[in-house]
Amino acid sequence: MRFGGRRTSDNEKSQSGGGGFGFGGGGGGGGGGGAMLLGLVFSRFGIGGVVVLLIVMFVLGGSPLGLTDGGQQGIGPQQAQQPPQNGSVCAADPARQFPCQILASTEDRWSELFQAQGSSYTPPTLVFYPGSGRSGCGAAQSAMGPFYCPADRRIYLDTSFFDELARQFGAPGDFAQAYVVAHEVGHHVQNLTGIADRVRQAQSAAREAEANALQVRMELQADCYAGVWAARERSAMEPGDLEEGMRAAAAIGDDTLQRAGQGRVVPESFTHGSAAQRQEALMRGWRGGDAAACAGYTEGI
Repeated sequence: MRFGGRRTSDNEKSQSGGGGFGFGGGGGGGGGGGAMLLGLVFSRFGIGGVVVLLIVMFVLGGSPLGLTDGGQQGIGPQQAQQPPQNGSVCAADPARQFPCQILASTEDRWSELFQAQGSSYTPPTLVFYPGSGRSGCGAAQSAMGPFYCPADRRIYLDTSFFDELARQFGAPGDFAQAYVVAHEVGHHVQNLTGIADRVRQAQSAAREAEANALQVRMELQADCYAGVWAARERSAMEPGDLEEGMRAAAAIGDDTLQRAGQGRVVPESFTHGSAAQRQEALMRGWRGGDAAACAGYTEGI
């Protein structure tokens, strides 16, 4: 993407590593922060990842019982060992500059979209952390990949994930990185518009397979929103950019990850959608160029 002279966002922070495994309850409408963390780990690594996480917590002194404590909202001051630092966060590391530019672009494009609907857009904050950190939804671990925490309205990113995306998943390129950031911003849009709350309420009354299917619909809509953002940055797109995004969408499809991780595909356990579904969602947003093109994913919830 031709983003060389673009501004970087001011909505960014940085955390030092070594935050540890002390989990507090999180907000976000549907359970504790530990529960959100379990969902994040399960969605990427399956039940095996959850088991490993619990073992690590036990060894390091964390309480597995804390994973289901929904009585607190976010993380208390006593838990924040190393607070985020502002300043030249985007300039401190060359790997951070491009995500900061993408975040700034999403701020501009979503502000335009919200304004067209007679409302205002409040952007999320992008938090960089190396290896481990803290979020309003519990611990942030690089193994979880980038994620959005609705409790504090922040996106958490360890930029080493982009190296993993390129090497392990075969999806290099700047637009692949942009797609990842834009997808997490899509979750923020869902949080602002109340879609995320509706989905979590529906999940709370659903069986596991049904709850997973609802999560897939929300993830696909976030992919679609990423496509909407890209469509509104067509002038910055270069040949091959869209193909980079499509490769990334396929690489992180549930069927691709399950086939690589456990040798078989279990559709009822999908939480993000298949490779084909994620690619189709990205293209739907790209072709539509407006949030209305993505409404069908959560219609009726």
